[in-house]
Formats: sequence, structure tokens, C-alpha cells
Amino acid sequence: MGINLLDAELVRRAQEGDSKAFDVLVQKYQFKVINLVGRFVNDHSECQDIAQDAFVKAYRAIGNFRGESQFYTWLYRIAANTAKNYLASRSRKSPTYTVEVEDAEHYEGESGLKEYTTPENLMLTEEIKQTIFKAIEALPEDLKSAITLREIEGLSYEEIADVMDCPIGTVRSRIFRARDSIDKELRPLLE
Repeated sequence: MGINLLDAELVRRAQEGDSKAFDVLVQKYQFKVINLVGRFVNDHSECQDIAQDAFVKAYRAIGNFRGESQFYTWLYRIAANTAKNYLASRSRKSPTYTVEVEDAEHYEGESGLKEYTTPENLMLTEEIKQTIFKAIEALPEDLKSAITLREIEGLSYEEIADVMDCPIGTVRSRIFRARDSIDKELRPLLE
């Protein structure tokens, strides 16, 4: 797939010790990385800390980046692994985690909801959103990661395979299984 030329130049300069070049990469990708981390960890301040840790890890490992994939794919892999490590290190406090996630989903979709005029449409839309959200949260970690990277982050199957460090066929299977699971949860609402 090749590397973005601007990113390639910034990476080259960062590898030569130019910290300002790496700062430009951080500015370019910080919101995407925070958004990605937010799909794993839903406490906003924790997301920022984890994203910062991911950038620190990327900075320390920049010498190992060979340009075989897009820079942001490499960075996303580091961020996703940092978020997973964070989750593994804390004992996953489900009750607060679920409430915070639901709040985040509500705020993210708020502008779209204003387009609907009837209370029935508002209620159904919110119920569909919550059902989708709960279905995604209930997925095993590998399926959740795959569907999030595809549907939320908009990565290609090749990029997801790179980020998740698995074959593309595995990515396709995980996304199919995730979508199937979400569809099963939605069916009763849509009938």
C-alpha cells in the first residue's frame, strides 16, 4: 500500500532525532488515536493518558519503523495494544465502564438525533443505538477490535490485518461474526 509521502518525510526526520517532526505526527494523529483508544477505554482522561503512552512508545520505537505499512497503521497497532494492556492491567470494572460508555455514545450521536421530529422516532433511534452499543460491548475483544477499526475508524481489511497482526481472512471472519452478532440483537427491534 505504501506510505504517505509527508508521513514518510516526518518519520525519516524523527528517526534522525528531529523531535519537532514527531510532534507534527502527534498533532496529525492525536484525535484519531484518542478516538481509537476510546473504543477500548471509555474514561476520557484515561484515554488521553493511554494515547500519550502510545505516542511515547511510538517515539521510542520510531527507529524500528521501516515503512512497510502506513505510519498510522503502525501507530494504531501500538495504540490498540497499549489500550489492551491497560484493560488487562486493571480488573475491568464493568458497572462504571458500561455507564460511561453509554454516556459517551449518547453525546456522540446527539446531533444526528435532532433530525428526528417525533418522540417515537427518537425513542426507537435511541433504543437501536443502545442495542448496537451493547451488542458491540458484549463481543469478544478480537471481534470488537475488528468491527471498531472497520466501521468506526474506516480502515481497510489490509490495514486492520496489519494493526491486529493477523491474516486478512481472519479479519474478514471477525468482522462477519461481529456484524452477524449485532444483527441478531437488532432483529427484534426492527421487526
